[in-house]
Formats: sequence, C-alpha cells, structure tokens
Amino acid sequence: MFGWLRRRRTRDIPQSLWAATLADYPFLAARPEAEVSTLRTLAAQFLAEKEFHGAQGLVITDRIALDIAAQAVLPVLHLGLDCYDDFVGIVVHPDEVVARRSTTDEAGVVHDWDEVLAGEAMEGGPVMLSWRDVREAGVAAAAGYNVVIHEFAHKIDLRDGAPDGCPPMPSKAARERWLAVLEPAYRAFREQVIVAERFGGEPPWLDAYGATALDEFFAVACEAYFVNRERFSTAFPTLVPLFDGFFLRRR
Repeated sequence: MFGWLRRRRTRDIPQSLWAATLADYPFLAARPEAEVSTLRTLAAQFLAEKEFHGAQGLVITDRIALDIAAQAVLPVLHLGLDCYDDFVGIVVHPDEVVARRSTTDEAGVVHDWDEVLAGEAMEGGPVMLSWRDVREAGVAAAAGYNVVIHEFAHKIDLRDGAPDGCPPMPSKAARERWLAVLEPAYRAFREQVIVAERFGGEPPWLDAYGATALDEFFAVACEAYFVNRERFSTAFPTLVPLFDGFFLRRR
C-alpha cells in the first residue's frame, strides 16, 4: 500500500524517494537543474490530483506512483498540468495486457483480433500502463522507448478531440504548418518500416508501431524526443524545432 502518499500532510516529495526515481531514469536526472526542480513540483501536484489503481494483484507503492508521475509530467513541463485535466484514473498492470478488438469493414464483415498492449490512453478516460515497461524505461531510453510519455502524448493530442497527431493549435494556419512538417516525416518513416519488413531493409531506430497511423507516429516520436534527444535530432532533424516550438513554449 501507499506509504508516504497515504499519510503525507504536504505535497513535498521526500528527497530519498525523489533521488531513487532520478537514479532509475537518467533521462530525467540529466535535464537542467531548474527543470528537475520543476519536474519534482509538478510530479507532486500530479500525485495529489490523480488516482492510481493496481490491476491483476499489483499493489501501488510510492515508487510506482512517483516513477509514473515524474515521467508523465515531463511533456507538460512548460505547458502545465491543465493538459491532463480530462481524467483522474491511472490503471497499472504488472505487465502487458491482451485486449480483444473488433471492427466492421465497409462490406459489413466483422473482424476480431487480440492486441497486446503496454499502455492505452482513452479519450476522456483513464490511462493504462504496464509496470514492467515503466520500470524498464531507463534502459529503454537508448531505443527511444517510453510507454508513459507515449500514452500521455496521446492525451495531449486528444485535447482538441481528435487523435490525429496534431496537439491543440491556436489557429488553422498553425495546424497546417504543424502537419506540413509532421506528415512528410511520418510518410518517410512508414516507407522505411515497409522496406524493412517486406524487403529486408535497415529497420528504423524508433518503434515500428509508429508507422500504423499519424497519431501513433506523433506519440512514438514524442517518446524519443524526451528521452533521447541527441539520437532523435539525428534521425528526425525536422521534428526537433517543431516539437521545441510546442513543448517548450511558455504559458
């Protein structure tokens, strides 16, 4: 059960707990000192506002909750926690889960399949995460992988009501400028994935799941942008200024 979270009288995160999280996720500790301080403040606020639920027997501990919170607030370090005000619940499973999916095509034929999920963000609803994937995020940063940032990037994308790879923009023109940069990068990435899978070409650095749709490419790209900026800058030089212009803007 919760220790500090359950009995705390202030929003201050104990130093020992915070230090342990930074040690496990070097991409957080490597940020400028002022940003790390802001991360700590936002993580405490996030923990005060959200509700964590363990699934399949998983007990939510202080470390589990804080590790998730610290990574979740990284994308909104400059944007603010208002980006996450459409939900409260975070459901954490011990490992990946299998979800039964169903869709009906244009001919009226129903297709059913199983999908293995490390996380899921539901519009207006909770976020689901695999604790194993969260726990391994420090090591997985080398591959640009981070399930927490992926799902919370979806939450940001959904702020304007459409999972389309474009977060809320101040105008139609701004949206068009965003897509004019993101869509070509997505098409090039998708082509690389196709060549790798069908013809034995060099596989992409990022998770090939990003080739399934523009909104998934946005979420996958956000993972790498936040946890391995150096490699991301080399692989996607056009996306760095695009993401900087959005995620680093001040309220």
